[in-house]
Amino acid sequence: MSLALLVEVYRLAAESLSFAGALVIIYGGIRAIVRTLQKEVLKKPFKYHDIRLGFTAKIVFGLDFLIASDILLTLIAPSQEELLILGATVIIRTILGYFLTKEAQEFVFD
Repeated sequence: MSLALLVEVYRLAAESLSFAGALVIIYGGIRAIVRTLQKEVLKKPFKYHDIRLGFTAKIVFGLDFLIASDILLTLIAPSQEELLILGATVIIRTILGYFLTKEAQEFVFD
């Protein structure tokens, strides 16, 4: 397999992972909106916490795909600057995911 083909395969895989991550986050948002509207319109008692926890899980899952995409893109051109950007991105997304999960587990809004 030639180097150019391998680079193109990595780039396609990275774009696919990035797209999948975005889809997961969008799906989570749409699902949260629909569930909230259903509960509000039907006037059934419910907890926002359950909807929020599900949405947060989708965001964190989507961030995992985006991190994987960034890692693959860095494998293509691993300059020192690219590695620093990847490191910062992974740290920010990991911290964001941690605090989103923690907040969703502790948050009670009824």
